Amino acid sequence: MGVKRRWRPPRRLSFTREGKILVFLSVGVGFAAINTGNNLLYLLLGWMLSFIIASGVLSEQTLKKLVVTRRPPPKIFASEPFLMEVVIENKKPKRASYSIEVEDLQGKTPIDKRCYFLKIPEGKSQRTSYRHTFVRRGLYTITGYRLATKFPFALFRKSRDVDAPLDLLVYPARVIVPRPPPRSATRGDATADRLGRRGEFFGLREHRAGDDRRDVHWKSSARSGRLLVREYEDELARRLVIAVDNALPADVREAVNANSPEEGEAKPIGPWSNGFGAMTPALEAQVSAVERAISTAASLAAAYLEVGWTVELVARGTHVPGGNGRQHEAKIARALAVLPYVGDETPFAPLPKRVESVLVTPRGVVANGRPSTNTVLDA
Repeated sequence: MGVKRRWRPPRRLSFTREGKILVFLSVGVGFAAINTGNNLLYLLLGWMLSFIIASGVLSEQTLKKLVVTRRPPPKIFASEPFLMEVVIENKKPKRASYSIEVEDLQGKTPIDKRCYFLKIPEGKSQRTSYRHTFVRRGLYTITGYRLATKFPFALFRKSRDVDAPLDLLVYPARVIVPRPPPRSATRGDATADRLGRRGEFFGLREHRAGDDRRDVHWKSSARSGRLLVREYEDELARRLVIAVDNALPADVREAVNANSPEEGEAKPIGPWSNGFGAMTPALEAQVSAVERAISTAASLAAAYLEVGWTVELVARGTHVPGGNGRQHEAKIARALAVLPYVGDETPFAPLPKRVESVLVTPRGVVANGRPSTNTVLDA
C-alpha cells in the first residue's frame, strides 16, 4: 500500500471537450507550420501552447494549500438520507481559489455527491453540504477526499487525492414498534433498581419532560453543563430485556463474506456490504430478515428508554447490561450497529428471571438455542 501511494501521481489530469478541441487544433497548426514555414502559423501555435501552459500553472496554484474538513451529523441511520457538512479552508495568504470541486472517497471510489465552491477568498473558509444515504448499518470508513478544478479556461480537469480517514457509524434503520405501556401498568418483581419518586437515592440522569423541578441537582448540573435530576428507588421495577437473534446458517454467512468488497473498495467494516452483490434472492431474504430484527430491537430500545425504562440487550455473543438514559441508548445503538452474524452454536447471554422480556426473531429464519421470554416478536 505504501509503495502504491509513493508512486501514485500527485495530480490527475483529464481533458474536457474544449480541451480536446484545443489540443487537436494545436497539433494541426503545428503540422501546418512545420510544412509551410509560415511565421503566422508559428505565432498562432505559440499562442495556443502558451494558453495550455497557463491553464496548467493557474490550476496548480488554485489547488495549493486547501484543507477540507468534514462534519457528519451526530447520528446516521441506515436507509435514511443525511447531510454531510464540508468545510474548505484556503490557507493561501494572498491568492483566492476558484471553481473548486470536493468529493469524498471510499477507497478509490468517489461518493455519488460532490460539492462545488465558486470562490474561496484568501485566508477564508467556505462551507456547504451534500446529501447521502447508507443502505446498511455498520462502521464505514471514508478514506479521504478529492480536490478538483477546471480553472481557469475549463480545458482540463485537474484533481488530487488527499488521505484523511473518517469513520462513520451507521445505526440500524428506524422502524415503527409497539408503543411502550404506561409506567403504572408495568409488572415488577423487586423492590430495588426501580426509578421512582420515593425511596432511597438511586443516581443522576438528564432531565426529561415532566420531571419535578424539586429533583434537579443544581451543583452537578452546573459542573456538567447539563440539567441533571435525582432518581430514586421504587417498589416496582421498570426493566425490559430485549433479546435479538442474529444467527444465520453457515452457507449464508459464507455468501455474505464472499460478496464483501476487497480492501480499498467502498465498504463498511463488518460482515455485511452496502449491497448483497451476486447473492441469490433466497440468501438475500435471510440476511434482510436478520437486519429487520436488528432494526426492530434498536427501535424498541429507543422507545422504552425514552419513557424511562431500564433496558438490557442480549444477543448471540453480545450483551449490554441494563441501564437508562441517552448514554445507554447510544451504547445499545452502537452494539447493534456492529452486531455480527453468528451461527446457532453461539449462545445467548443468560436472561434475568422475572422481568419483562421480548425476543425479536427474524421472520422465516429458523435458529436453535433461543431463550424463553415473555413475548416473541417476529420482525
